[in-house]
Parts: sequence; structure tokens; C-alpha cells
Amino acid sequence: MPRSYLPHFLLGALIAIAPLTAAQADDTRSRLDVQAEAQLEVVPDRATLSARLWERTPAIAREEEDSSDPTALREARDRLEERATELIRTLEEAGLDRDAISAGSLNVHPEHIPGARTSEGDRETLVRTRLERPFQVKVADLDSLPLLLDALTEAGVNALDGVMYDLADRDAATDEALVMALEKARHKAELMASTLGVTLGSVLTVSETQSPIYAPRMMAMSADMRESAPQAEYRPGTVTIDAGVSVSWEIEPES
Repeated sequence: MPRSYLPHFLLGALIAIAPLTAAQADDTRSRLDVQAEAQLEVVPDRATLSARLWERTPAIAREEEDSSDPTALREARDRLEERATELIRTLEEAGLDRDAISAGSLNVHPEHIPGARTSEGDRETLVRTRLERPFQVKVADLDSLPLLLDALTEAGVNALDGVMYDLADRDAATDEALVMALEKARHKAELMASTLGVTLGSVLTVSETQSPIYAPRMMAMSADMRESAPQAEYRPGTVTIDAGVSVSWEIEPES
């Protein structure tokens, strides 16, 4: 290699090394790493009731299944729609807005049930069709929940599937849980720095170790609760929102 190229080569190597040395210096800075978790207890302020209505066609022998009676299906559907209309009217009379009532699409289910025993001692299988419509009722005022459950019972719903408790503003609750975790991390860092005789500098890194998520809480309906809806008391309880953070501060010795 010609001697005249050597200074330029060395200069390029020094320039390439300089950024690496600065990065290594940053990695060796004194730092304080803190992890913190927070739990926020919230009381739900919204609820959704789930219920179902259904009607059945007369049961027929299984060998007659292919010859289903369209008249029986139509009559069952007419009865179901009449009951659905009555259910909506009852809920509106109980003070619920029509927009808060959601009626699902019609579902058709074949059902096989045991019949009488034949002369040979075998039990024949009967077939019938169940036509079903699900309903969801959104409740903005939880104090009215017992009254609405009573109205559903009086309307003759075939099944009360449960109560789903929720929050009107989930984002506000999850934000509050995250702020609590960050404040706890800051408190821990200040306590540790004071005890160790160092000064907190700027924040170097911050990340979530657990994202705060609000999950609606489901309360199932037992048979006893359905039968005693007017006397039952329904409390939503509380739901816990967990949040976790990891924060690193630069630290310097106190002067």
C-alpha cells in the first residue's frame, strides 16, 4: 500500500470508531430500573341482560321427519313473534327505551326426544322443531335491573342467560390504572434514590409490563334466581384492572 494512503485510512478508522465509543459510554451510565404494578377496583355502571324466547312444533315420529308440516312451523313462528312483540311492549312499559332492546335473528333447531315404548319394547324417537329468538337488553341504570328482570319473567321468557356488567367509559378506567402504575413507579424510584443517596435524572426508558384491560363481568342466572326475581338483590360487585410498567432513570451521586 502506498505510504500516502495510510493517513487517510487511519483517519477513516478513527471516524468509524468514534460513534461506537459514544454508544458504549451511554450504556455504562448509572441507572435505576424500577418495575411497578397497580390494581384499580371499579364498580360497573352498565349491564346487558340476555334472554331467549322459543316455541316448538308438535313432536312426530322420526320416520316422518322428512314430511315436516309447514303449517305447524308457521303457527309456531306466529306464536313466537306474538310473544316477542309482547316482550318488547312489557319492557317499554317498565321504562326501557326501544333502542335498548335488541332482538336477534330467528334460529331453528331440530330436537330429538324419547317417545313411548313400542309393542316390541323399544322406545321410539320423536322429532320436533324449536324456533328461538335471543334478546339483549341494555341497562344504563343498574337500579332498574330488578324491575327489568321482573318484567322479563312476567313476559314469559324461556331462558334468562345472565347479566353482563360493563363500564360506560372503559378507556377512562384503563387510563387511570396505567397512571396509578406510573405514579407507583415514580414513588419507588424516589424512595430508592433517597435511601441510596443518589439523584434521579431523566427517564431513559419506559414500557408496559402488563397492559390494563377491562373485561366485562358475567353473572349467570340460576334457576332459583329466575323464580325469585322480584325479591332478589343484584349487586355488580367490583372488577379489578391490573396495570404494570417498567421505568429506568439516569442517576447521579448527590453533591
